Amino acid sequence: MRISVIGCGYLGAVHAAAMTKLGHDVVGVDVDAAKVAALSAGRAPFYEPGLTELLTETLASGQLRFTTDIAEIKGARVHFVCVGTPQKRGEFAADLTYVDAAFAGALPHLSDGDVLVGKSTVPVGTAERLAVNLQGSGATLAWNPEFLREGLAVQDTLHPNRLVYGVPSGVPGARAKVVLNEVFAAPLAEGVPLVVTDYATAELVKVAANSFLATKISFINAMAELCEATGADVTGLAEAIGYDERIGRKFLNAGLGFGGGCLPKDIRAFMARAGELGVDQALSFLREVDSINMRRRVRMVDLAREVCNGSIVGRRIAVLGAAFKPDSDDVRDSPALSVAAQMQLQGAHVVVTDPQAIENARLKWPDLTFAKTAEEAATGADVVLLATEWAEYRELDPIRLAAVVREKRILDGRNVLDPEAWRVAGWTYRALGRR
Repeated sequence: MRISVIGCGYLGAVHAAAMTKLGHDVVGVDVDAAKVAALSAGRAPFYEPGLTELLTETLASGQLRFTTDIAEIKGARVHFVCVGTPQKRGEFAADLTYVDAAFAGALPHLSDGDVLVGKSTVPVGTAERLAVNLQGSGATLAWNPEFLREGLAVQDTLHPNRLVYGVPSGVPGARAKVVLNEVFAAPLAEGVPLVVTDYATAELVKVAANSFLATKISFINAMAELCEATGADVTGLAEAIGYDERIGRKFLNAGLGFGGGCLPKDIRAFMARAGELGVDQALSFLREVDSINMRRRVRMVDLAREVCNGSIVGRRIAVLGAAFKPDSDDVRDSPALSVAAQMQLQGAHVVVTDPQAIENARLKWPDLTFAKTAEEAATGADVVLLATEWAEYRELDPIRLAAVVREKRILDGRNVLDPEAWRVAGWTYRALGRR
């Protein structure tokens, strides 16, 4: 099947390459000429494990190409819209500028029987509005939310844990389902669960899932605050309640909290849309979820001040990690960078390192100092803060690192280090929610 992917950022680039891997003939379209040139040369404009190799393979097959000309989508049977929906400046609501532009740009090039598929995360009601604009084009709108995890996006696209189709009722919806089943024939053959539903439900699935995950993270971080006040240990607490199959252990890792380009802006846009619909009280708990998450960053700065006998002014602090999560170079709303910047603004000399995100971090916070390795960042440090749980930081040798620091103080911002091993090596070990 010939497929077009409109918008070749993080979601679109991965989706285009993965659809080619599944056997389709794919054209990716983006307005950014530099991005198109990089992708055409097999270079991903961002770090995502496995994507460069997948691009190289699929481009070589001749079934994948990228262009800036939206007219080249003509002749494709299915068109995936994968553009971003960032948070509006100064508001909680999602900015639909790119979604509206993508649909408007695609409309003149659609043919009778085409299926236009939204994958962007949008406020509920957006699909119904956009479907009106398609009337008379002969094309059908479907909504197919994405569930990618940064660092695992290629795997999640080729082998999703579920597929959701939001389609209209009647014959158009039935036809759209048949077409989408052909697109996703390989995952469906693997037994991937399929949910076919209406537009509104499909739109809500992604934001509801992200809101639940954010709530779970903030819940354990709220428990971490209680543990600090009582002398309890949040890791033991998480382990114990995680054995309850109704709760589960995943996403019960106390620490700096969540960030990135999805969870923070999605729960805020969800709250904003609920307010527009007059049901804002139903999601009022998400305000506290967001508040708990942001408090973790402030608390980490306070913890650094505590271990430095009340002041971080003039102290050299090494921050291990800049990306919001490991296996990514994404620094959007990164807790690690937020803490680093706060400590710098409060008088500390902060040195940040990251295996992949240094350049993106430098663009966002040029006043910070950056180092290539953990050892370089920690040289002469009064405090070392593990802020992003990259495997190489989790596996650091406390004895070897002790040889380069000025003071042996380690702050475990992700609760992933072995406290006993670091204490035996002479370090002062502190973490959120632990004694």
